[in-house]
Amino acid sequence: MIPKETVDLILDTARVEEVIGDFVTLKRRGSSYVACCPFHNEKTPSFHVTPSKGIYKCFGCGKAGSAVGFLMDYDHLTYPEALRYLAKKYNIEVKEEEETAEQIAARQRHESLMAVSEFARQFFSDQLKTGEGRAVGYRYYRERGIEDATIEKWSLGWAPSGKATFVEAARAAGYKDEFLVAAGLAIQQEDGTLIDKFRERVMFPIHSVSGRVIAFSGRTLKSDNPAKYVNSPETEIYIKSKNLLGIYLAKGEISKQDRCILVEGNVDVVMMHQMGITNVVASCGTSLTEEQIRLIKRFTENITIMYDGDKAGLHAALRAIGLILKEGMNPKVVFLPDGDDPDSFSRKHTLEEIREFIEAHEQDGIAFKTDLLLGEAGDDPLKKANLINEIADTVADIPDAIKRQVYVDTVARRFGIEADIIQDRVRKTRENARKEMSGRAGHDGRGQGDGRGQAGVPGRDESVMADTDRPSQATAPRIGNITEPSERELLGFILRHGCSELKFETDSEFYNPDGSQTVAEFIDSALSGDSAAFSNPAFQAAYNAYFALYDEGLDQDSIVRSLLNGEDRTVASVVADLATEKYELTVHNFSDALTTTDSWLVTYVPRAILAYHDKRLQAKQADINRRLAQATPEEANQLLGELSSVNALKKTINIKLGRIKK
Repeated sequence: MIPKETVDLILDTARVEEVIGDFVTLKRRGSSYVACCPFHNEKTPSFHVTPSKGIYKCFGCGKAGSAVGFLMDYDHLTYPEALRYLAKKYNIEVKEEEETAEQIAARQRHESLMAVSEFARQFFSDQLKTGEGRAVGYRYYRERGIEDATIEKWSLGWAPSGKATFVEAARAAGYKDEFLVAAGLAIQQEDGTLIDKFRERVMFPIHSVSGRVIAFSGRTLKSDNPAKYVNSPETEIYIKSKNLLGIYLAKGEISKQDRCILVEGNVDVVMMHQMGITNVVASCGTSLTEEQIRLIKRFTENITIMYDGDKAGLHAALRAIGLILKEGMNPKVVFLPDGDDPDSFSRKHTLEEIREFIEAHEQDGIAFKTDLLLGEAGDDPLKKANLINEIADTVADIPDAIKRQVYVDTVARRFGIEADIIQDRVRKTRENARKEMSGRAGHDGRGQGDGRGQAGVPGRDESVMADTDRPSQATAPRIGNITEPSERELLGFILRHGCSELKFETDSEFYNPDGSQTVAEFIDSALSGDSAAFSNPAFQAAYNAYFALYDEGLDQDSIVRSLLNGEDRTVASVVADLATEKYELTVHNFSDALTTTDSWLVTYVPRAILAYHDKRLQAKQADINRRLAQATPEEANQLLGELSSVNALKKTINIKLGRIKK
């Protein structure tokens, strides 16, 4: 672990323009710098770097952060890795805090397994150049259309035919037997002798996200061998369910294109990359897992499934659609014609033809599942009813309420039935799932908490249930759609002026005779008093993080700098976004030219709070009106009373905002 003092020194020393300048050509514009954004394709520069604030921000795609954040976003480094990169750049010595004997042993064992895996990669690569390797392995690669540059880029290799050829080479290089077995590269027989795990196979190294070799996938070339592929077993450095073949080489393009293409086979992913479509990964001999989907989610929320069009491929695609939806991501499916797989298809077509085919034949995941199952159901009414229920259950897996509602409407139109019927099935499915989870949690003895936020303050709820997870949101309008602009405005006031004092006149309704309040305190009190919390989880997280530092007594600049340089990249991105503006002449700056900042704040901060509460009441009105449409006479009377109270409150707020007269 890097000591806090060293972390602070690294962050204080790093210059955002110098760090980004190592990767992007920056052009000075006044006191800032501009460039074409490295995170998305553009011709007109919208990527701004502001040295005085230590911030970068793209006003095209929205990427924003500090020097350490840029390294994490651009090179997909972890927080400690980014800190060590900066320390090396600025010649800052990093003395890790003293480790225990167990920690030292674990780290050394981990590095030993990594080292022997890298040795194996080089060994298999070198074997491809031997007589046997060229005659069998290299010939296979060339017959499959894999070029020399691709073989080198992917470190493809050959496992020779000897029973212990690799073992002997590793021993000669000084590697211990225990690490050969622990890395899954050798097998210990009953008599204690070691033999090679991989023999007479073309070898595909599997890299971690950071690019280190952690496992292998070996393909036999013998037609009589039933084990076509043999993959490394799970080891201390390789967990199959958490890794993807090609992720290291694909991650940059996945992030840039905001889309990942998922294929099945080793050669499929290699050939797609060779063709020039480099945002492609494969699950490498395992069924797609939640952990693999979450790994992709670090770089994009959009996945295009490109599996074989046979029965097994269709079944795998249907399963993948459900898993992707559960993770809140967006699945699409494209199947290749004439029994092709991505490998064979790529060898028959040009890069442009492949791209055009994918764009023309991509189908939404749920639409694909609906069409496929409808074809199987035919005119059988019972099968069709079961199909509708199955599709509704798939929709119920979607965590975002707005997406669920859109799919409910789409499915209803597709089957020609009322949306309420689909909605009711979705609601019941989600409720049953929630009860099942609650039952498991109760059985495990885990409580649900008291529902309060930090230090019991409702306005700082660190465990606010997102609107997408509330039972009532299955049919209710999502409040976040209405309130998010106001939440953004309030959080912007906090991040730019949180520690500034609000100096109200004595005749103001907000005047506090016990002393002035800061902008942050004033907004926090207003939200806490009404038990309000931001519906946008990222805004709420930034709000909580700000006040955690505010309560420590830090000044505004220190708070913002700490949030920008923190390990929570969601918070850092929100702070970078709201703590800077694209143009210097904002409404705020224009107002400052006419009056003081103090006067501007006492006018507009209260208005922003009122506008926020107005939007919350607007959402409540919509919810009551929705419930009225389905209410019994007794329920309607109660709802009308609630609506009357809400209307009265809304009128009072709008009078204060000057929108209507008394």
